Amino acid sequence: MAEKKTITVRQIRSANRKPQVQAATLRGLGLGKIRRTRTLEDTPAVRGMIHAVQHLVEIVEEGKQ
Repeated sequence: MAEKKTITVRQIRSANRKPQVQAATLRGLGLGKIRRTRTLEDTPAVRGMIHAVQHLVEIVEEGKQ
């Protein structure tokens, strides 16, 4: 079976005083509080969501699972 690529993201800044759309994007990524970390499947949709809130999150690691 093909190995799925994963990406781990961590929220580094708060969504307070940011547009509601950005807070919703963080919730869609499974984040919401500072220093929360999630490992997600590396897909174009997830990459797009990360790009939309790139000033609020950091990519911790990319890898195969």
